[in-house]
Amino acid sequence: MLQVRLFLALSRTPHGIIDLATPVLAAMMCLGGFPPARVLWLGILTAFAGYTSVYALNDLVDYRTDRKRFEKNLLSGGPDDLDSIFLRHPIASGDLSPGKALVWTIFWGLAALAGALALNPFCVVIFLAACLLETVYCLAWQKSCLKVFVSGAVKTAGPVAAIYAVDPRPSYHFLVLLFFWLFFWEVGGQNVPNDWADVEEDREIHASTFPVLYGPAFTANVVLISLGLTVCLGVMTVIHSRLPYTLAVAAASVAAGVWHLLLPAFRLYARRDRDAALELFNRSSYYPAAMLVIVIVGSLV
Repeated sequence: MLQVRLFLALSRTPHGIIDLATPVLAAMMCLGGFPPARVLWLGILTAFAGYTSVYALNDLVDYRTDRKRFEKNLLSGGPDDLDSIFLRHPIASGDLSPGKALVWTIFWGLAALAGALALNPFCVVIFLAACLLETVYCLAWQKSCLKVFVSGAVKTAGPVAAIYAVDPRPSYHFLVLLFFWLFFWEVGGQNVPNDWADVEEDREIHASTFPVLYGPAFTANVVLISLGLTVCLGVMTVIHSRLPYTLAVAAASVAAGVWHLLLPAFRLYARRDRDAALELFNRSSYYPAAMLVIVIVGSLV
């Protein structure tokens, strides 16, 4: 059981399960309703395998850097951190060997490739590109804070692949809107707040992040602008989707954006501390799930 918990910690499985809402959301918005049952369930299993593999790849590539955090006793994760529910960085902590982690990563990567090939061969290209970009992101930890934009592109890979899984020739207008909608959600609601929560340890190991390089005032503005764009782009994406009752769904999307993104973002802007950053990270993690509930209700009414 302990070994299982270590592998789940490696792949940040609780967060990965929440992330499954995003490709389902994208597919439903593209089609205007549920995909065929075979595509839906194969897509969910493929997305789970993909998220499991990519999250594990992150820790695998980064484990030497994360090891420095343990050696300097800088690890700041805790029960209030969604990504630390089981254990943070089990390879770097010495609880899980890199060899076992590599086998786990390859297994789920191959499962994701098989599922992607069955859905649409172009999804294989998207998954491999996501793995490459995730590796670039990890290797750039001391190079440039602009790596946050690489993370934004990685997080959109699942929903973009989901669109191609249900529609080989999607509307590029809709595709671009959805890409930037989720891109800015990842930047302002996930990556930057997560870096903010780790700012003290990142400063000690000379990581290149917005909070370390530019301080709380600038970073708070990056968060607010990114999440403001997220809410606006969410409305535009809904309107240009094939969903029924787009105006009602768009109005509900604004409410979801205010609750999950803007309110905690303004709280972070006012308080500028680790607790507010983690609150934003945790609450914004559920934003795609909230949007999925809205879309399901809208499609069934």
